[in-house]
Amino acid sequence: MNIDLMRKIDYYAGVPLCFLATGLVWLMNIGNQRGMAAPRKVMFIELSEMGSAIIVDPAMQKIKQHGAELFFCIFASNKPSLDLLGSVPQQNIFTIREKNLLTLAWDTLVFLVWMRQRKIDSVIDLELFSRYTALLTGLSGASKRVGFHAFHNEGLYRGAMLTHRVAYNPHQHTVRNFLALVNATLSKTVELPYSKTGISDAETRLQRLTISNERKTAIRAKITQAYQEFDHSQQRIVLINANASDLLPQRRWMPERYIALTQQILDQFSDVIVLLTGAPSEQAQAEDLTRRIDRDRCVNFAGKVRLGELPDLYSVSTVMVTNDSGPGHFSSVTDLRTFVIFGPETPALYGSLGNSTPIYAGLACSPCVSASNHRKTVCSDNVCLKAISVDEVFGHVRAALSSTPH
Repeated sequence: MNIDLMRKIDYYAGVPLCFLATGLVWLMNIGNQRGMAAPRKVMFIELSEMGSAIIVDPAMQKIKQHGAELFFCIFASNKPSLDLLGSVPQQNIFTIREKNLLTLAWDTLVFLVWMRQRKIDSVIDLELFSRYTALLTGLSGASKRVGFHAFHNEGLYRGAMLTHRVAYNPHQHTVRNFLALVNATLSKTVELPYSKTGISDAETRLQRLTISNERKTAIRAKITQAYQEFDHSQQRIVLINANASDLLPQRRWMPERYIALTQQILDQFSDVIVLLTGAPSEQAQAEDLTRRIDRDRCVNFAGKVRLGELPDLYSVSTVMVTNDSGPGHFSSVTDLRTFVIFGPETPALYGSLGNSTPIYAGLACSPCVSASNHRKTVCSDNVCLKAISVDEVFGHVRAALSSTPH
């Protein structure tokens, strides 16, 4: 299903369903001591954002340190992003197929049964005011149900599904908001609102993956298949990700600027090859960019590796330039120097936790998407990205390449 259809379903079906479910959840709460017991089996729900599956990891590690077993619910198409760090056992991951209404409805019912069979006592809804995930949380059967609540702020109506209502803070990075949800889950006292706790910088750090030499050799072999002249002992790799998900197409920096940027990189650094990355569905777009860039050392690498192999690719590369999308977060599990181009969203909330630098114009209208508008903007002229010049981005890349010899 496309994004706009899912938003309409969430509104037109979600509002009445949340209203009706509120009464049912109230009956279920009778005798429930607001879930004050320590969590033992914790289900995290984050369906639609692949990057959030990375950002939430510090929160999952914290509750795991308190002896809880981790579970996760995610859309089937986004599951590979959760597998990158491997924090959740495969048998504890429930995937929901979002292809059509029938599979969505069926998997929803199966999920509610699956939850009860495993006696999961706590659910943490990571979504920012999604009604669908609110229903999954409220009807889960868990005694402790934690999520964001609007209180007196402008927010989406989601009924009364939660036992622990956390104040979403739009002035703090998403990783801190996720940690606030975990702190509420661990709280032994009733708070209104949750969570009245401090979060240290150390808690927000993301674990790094260690890539073996065997995996590096294998990924270099794939690069050689795509570009036979590749010599890893003499050449450095720059990755260009010119794509962004359909969730917010306004995040895409203009293709013409990626073309000019790539040409400048290749013209000034003779030891660099550029790989244009992307999903298999983006091969045609990457091929068009490759043709227009018209340089021998520019290679269409879209669809050449699985998502699970991206950390391997990042570990043998020197620099990546990407739109504000999944790869900016996927690279954060490695030490790859990454430059993320931001437009309608802000790095203050969604910046990568890795070795990353945001490039952001910070216009008066930015950011124009937020939790309160369901991340939907009326803007059709993304001046916020047009304000970011090729020379500005190239300046960052040139400095990184100049300070990082082979």
